[in-house]
Amino acid sequence: MNFFSTYLGKIIATFFISMVPVIELRGAIPFGVSIGLDVWTVSILAIIGNIIPTPFIILFIRKIFEWLRSKSDRLNKLVSRLEAKADKHKAKVTRYEFWGLCLFVAIPLPGTGAWTGALIAAMLEMRLKDAIPSIFLGVVIAAIIMGLSSYLVATGMTFLFF
Repeated sequence: MNFFSTYLGKIIATFFISMVPVIELRGAIPFGVSIGLDVWTVSILAIIGNIIPTPFIILFIRKIFEWLRSKSDRLNKLVSRLEAKADKHKAKVTRYEFWGLCLFVAIPLPGTGAWTGALIAAMLEMRLKDAIPSIFLGVVIAAIIMGLSSYLVATGMTFLFF
């Protein structure tokens, strides 16, 4: 028996998966449910894990990008791609402010989520006290969507999706 086959190991794995950019809770919740964890436990773990990096992204990403740009052309191109990705969604978020950012984070599609939402908030120079509640609410909505869909799939109610 290895550590990740234990209950604690499954919890830790799910928690850390929710912190990974791109995967976030959209991957952590189905993962946790598929390895036998309760959907409520998985959802709470994923919300906490997904929200932890966001204040750090908002506060430090501009400095990190500046440092990365100075290191190599390759890193400069990566930063430019990330900024372009955030810039692509900026107009929607700016137009609707709190709810725009919240809904952007809440939609469980590739390219959305807490990491990109935090990046957009940083690019818009949103204050932490304005961005975090919006991102948090979006993360909770995404967790509800993913938790419900994972539960339905796990219980065999997939007919609701077709």
